[in-house]
Amino acid sequence: MSTPQYRAGIIGLGFIGGGDQVSGDRLGQRVEDLDGTHREALSSHPRVQLVAGSSRDSGRRERFAQRTNARTYTDWRAMLAHEKLDIVGVASFASSHAELVVACAERGVRAIFCEKPIATRLADAERMIAACQQSGSLLVINHNRRFHPHFRELRSRIAASELGELTGVWLQWGTGRLGNVGTHFIDAAMMLTGRRVQAASAMLDSTGRPDCRGSEFRDPGGWAMLKFDDGLIGHVHAPDNPSGPAEIVVQGTLGRARVSGGVAEIETWKGGRNVLAAPSAEAGSSMDQAVREIVDWLENGTSVCCSAEESLQSLEVIVACHASHARQATWIELPLVGCERDREVRSG
Repeated sequence: MSTPQYRAGIIGLGFIGGGDQVSGDRLGQRVEDLDGTHREALSSHPRVQLVAGSSRDSGRRERFAQRTNARTYTDWRAMLAHEKLDIVGVASFASSHAELVVACAERGVRAIFCEKPIATRLADAERMIAACQQSGSLLVINHNRRFHPHFRELRSRIAASELGELTGVWLQWGTGRLGNVGTHFIDAAMMLTGRRVQAASAMLDSTGRPDCRGSEFRDPGGWAMLKFDDGLIGHVHAPDNPSGPAEIVVQGTLGRARVSGGVAEIETWKGGRNVLAAPSAEAGSSMDQAVREIVDWLENGTSVCCSAEESLQSLEVIVACHASHARQATWIELPLVGCERDREVRSG
């Protein structure tokens, strides 16, 4: 077995940071349904030693310490000051990402694995990226579909023109939260098609469903049309209340690629259907793969599959949807300019 070489810590020891089911119960979600957690992914890599974690919640700190034997801190600032860390997982609310990532970069943390969405404001996301560029730190945002073998295979097959000329994209989920959930779907659509969004027209859901993370958050779902490069049109169906299975569909002149319910497939209009094989248990979770690529970058300088700039693009699309709603679904061109850039998406 390899000797651990890289010291890691986690800021935020809740549901996805610490794999804490008590926190998951408050959200109505199960840890086993996640595609990995920061604690599991960092603990399972043979070259990484998880040495510390911080949380304001004493119960989370206690449960984390019992699972890992790592030191715990009430204040993340104290953790960064007292621990020499190579990797830090940032698993706090999106509104705090900028402060935490910038502080990690300034303290010399070499790789930062931050939860999505990248931030709640474009200026904050840009500040995070600039700080990491200045310090030479790697910033990876946990858009975990980019690390999933199904999405990687579909991206390759779409790029090889297996679907022919692309004709449309369909994104659907029934839990609202355009910022916190939609960032995954929009990022995945840009990954699969290899195209950026150039404009958005949207209406937000006015249902007013309470956010499971607290009243200070306001992250509605809604409906949108997205105009990608070369005129490709995408549709978003994401109301606040359930209305069908979550799915991503990319359609072309020869067939379509579809991901829904953990099943990925390519269907051709001539009647063929190819269901992608389930990932092997040995491969682990998408977050395990992300940590493997982070360690490879630390050791060999090899590239990681996604850039923080791509996560910034996803946030900009979501901000554009909010701006469009405020203008009665007017098409909003990207990149955003003027006051539209200052909008905040108050996702958890």
